[in-house]
Amino acid sequence: MTEPTPGPCPRAALAMSPDVASAVLDPESRAALDALCDLAPAVLDTFTTPAARAVLADTELLVTGWGCPPLDDDVLRAAPRLRAVVHTAGSVRGHVTDACWDRGIEVSSAAAANAVPVAEYTLAMILLTGKRVLESAREYRAARARADWLHTPRTVGNHRRTVGILSASLIGRRVIDLLRPHDVDVLLHDPYVDEAEAARLGVRSVPLAELFRLSDTVSVHTPLLPETRGLVSRDLIGSMKPGAVLINTARGAVVDQDALTDAALAGRVRAVLDVTEPEVLPRDHPLWDCEHVLITPHLAGSQGNEWRRLADTAVLEVARWASGEGFQHPVRRERLAFLA
Repeated sequence: MTEPTPGPCPRAALAMSPDVASAVLDPESRAALDALCDLAPAVLDTFTTPAARAVLADTELLVTGWGCPPLDDDVLRAAPRLRAVVHTAGSVRGHVTDACWDRGIEVSSAAAANAVPVAEYTLAMILLTGKRVLESAREYRAARARADWLHTPRTVGNHRRTVGILSASLIGRRVIDLLRPHDVDVLLHDPYVDEAEAARLGVRSVPLAELFRLSDTVSVHTPLLPETRGLVSRDLIGSMKPGAVLINTARGAVVDQDALTDAALAGRVRAVLDVTEPEVLPRDHPLWDCEHVLITPHLAGSQGNEWRRLADTAVLEVARWASGEGFQHPVRRERLAFLA
């Protein structure tokens, strides 16, 4: 990739929790930002203190991250020179407000970078659950002896398995890409994707009910909006094939969790949940001990060495903006409703 030509050095500041700044922006990433910007030394996790207001008064560019407070009218009045926001994570819903769009502030996000590990996690879980790896490992550990493999049910395996993708989001599309080398049939439900685009993606577009009825595995990638809350309903879960798998790496509230709990406890469906509602279930919630459910602690997104991908993306976006080239990963107001 060709490095953008440096332009005038903008005044910039980091706006996120200090712990996030330390985790996501390692010393090399901070040095890269320092080379591109006149970067304020403080990390802003509040915009209300006199010190924060003094920084905001001269800031042209904010590099934001998890823990950034909302950029509302009051904050923007204190930041009259602010022209751009570069977010080091995915969704900007928590801090980019209508006031930002009204003022014409340019916004970039590392959502495409954060989609990579989520899609990798999803692919891994599709393949592992198709092979029933977790159940087999548990049974093997208990028996200390190998079962008769020639009596493996025909429902086990990934050959010609049908995978349903709910929403052609950044992550959903990347999952589709990762599934291409595998011998599976991919269905898609997304009301904003027509048949021509579905064909270009190499999938078959189907109605929502058909996606759940036909799929051996359904992977949820739809954003949480008022109209998608509870979208994966009791009826849809009830229509799934016996032993089918529901994978959710989107938001817990997209799924009717009570309905999923009932179906999983009855042994009708299996589930892999990287997100739940609430984010951490009560300690006595029955899903914790359900043998048909794997719950992970919202780890599908960037963690550990994957944070460097977020930082590198943000640094390149800052370089492009400072050189006048414009963002490679802009967030448009009119597309915000389609983003997770």
